[in-house]
Amino acid sequence: MPVILEALGLVFQPSVLLVILASAAFGMFVGSIPGLTATMATALLVPITFFMDPVPAIAAIVTATAMAIFAGDIPGALLRMPGTPASAAYVEDAYAMTRKGRAEEALGAALVFSAIGGIFGTIVLMTASPILAEVALKFSSFEYFWLVVLGLSCAVFVSPGKVSRGLISLLIGLFAATVGIDNPAGEPRYTFGNVELLAGVQFIPAMIGLFAVSEVLRAVVSRSNKSFKGGGDRSGIFRNQWRNLRRYPVQVLRGSALGTAIGALPGAGADIAAWISYAVSKRFSRQKEKFGTGHVEGLVEAGASNNGAVSGAWIPALVFGIPGDSITAIVIGVLYIKGINPGPMVFINDPQLIYAVFVVFLLANIIMLPLGWVAIKAAGTMLSVPRNVLMPIILLFCIVGSFAINNTVFGVVLMLIFGVLGFLMDENDIPIAPAILGLVLGPMLEQNFITSMIKADGSFAAFFERPIAAGLGLFTIAIWSIPLIAWAIRRAKR
Repeated sequence: MPVILEALGLVFQPSVLLVILASAAFGMFVGSIPGLTATMATALLVPITFFMDPVPAIAAIVTATAMAIFAGDIPGALLRMPGTPASAAYVEDAYAMTRKGRAEEALGAALVFSAIGGIFGTIVLMTASPILAEVALKFSSFEYFWLVVLGLSCAVFVSPGKVSRGLISLLIGLFAATVGIDNPAGEPRYTFGNVELLAGVQFIPAMIGLFAVSEVLRAVVSRSNKSFKGGGDRSGIFRNQWRNLRRYPVQVLRGSALGTAIGALPGAGADIAAWISYAVSKRFSRQKEKFGTGHVEGLVEAGASNNGAVSGAWIPALVFGIPGDSITAIVIGVLYIKGINPGPMVFINDPQLIYAVFVVFLLANIIMLPLGWVAIKAAGTMLSVPRNVLMPIILLFCIVGSFAINNTVFGVVLMLIFGVLGFLMDENDIPIAPAILGLVLGPMLEQNFITSMIKADGSFAAFFERPIAAGLGLFTIAIWSIPLIAWAIRRAKR
């Protein structure tokens, strides 16, 4: 108890609270601009943290990250431009709700259940860090291979329409992920002598192109000057969420728990967590046919999973000094600069600092609600703008976001190429989201497969020799078998 009181004293100081508020506004702003991710928001804050004490420095990063992860849902719901790859998991549902005049309800669900997932993850972080970290350390390349395959499989099976079209989209993303020199062999692939392609296909310009530019092209082809449906329930940001919470309590708890558990795995992060949670939500839903058409159930579960994964990623970072994702990798560097070594001893040497981090997590997720409300209300005004005005502005943001990644025009070229590709995929009813996940997880899939094969001396049996790997492998194969079994049963009945 004295340690908790000391931690509260460290956090509830005017200077620290001011840092938290400013970081929250900064994270909300950065996350809501397509192309500027939560990782970029964190990286931009690092130079400023050099002049801060440890508690406000960590508080700034924690708060900005939590806000940016949620804020990525805003352009996804309003403009079909997911701010993060995790938002892409449910962008079709969110955007469909916007087209039906239910934008505030969609964003309200993302806001409220992101906060609930973040608070759940923080409670788990406070109570079960050592236990979950021990489990996370048991994951080797074999387990990560199956986890990535499971995430990719979920992307295919939850896509609207036929599974075959989801598979085509996934293969497009995986092919794009093979481009460049960043592979286990270090051999340039599909670069065609272009120096820019040696770095591979950057997923942010590709994501902006597939989702946003394709939408601009579709608006140009349709020649529609109408704005989106600005009507609907204008008071639905919070009011409808109480109804959603009563209707989907199991989904909220399941998404929060799954997100926290996946987030605790080093390198997994919110992307895989959101996709797997969305897939689980659809698998156990009584209204599977509504997913992808503007159904809020998937948003509830995957939204809770998003911020649960953010909290979960801190478990291996604090307990063992192993980054759970790119953001906690930056945090570990900041802690070292401040003279604090993450690991088991930090709980003994600086317990008040650890509890201060827990308090900041709770505070950040609570502050998210009023700030998110303001952001949603402000962003909602975009829906009343005629499309012939809105679409050029969106295209301008797309160009700026794609150029800002590496300060090169090649990012804009990539964006345009993938924009045309996304438009053609849309026209042929091929879902876009699996391509994004294939692009993000493709390198991780290849790296873990090659590493595992080297360890196993080329034996595939090694992928089933470890208990956790065997469980994940059998579960993944079972998911693959379901469509084949269903097809065989239908054929037998005929």
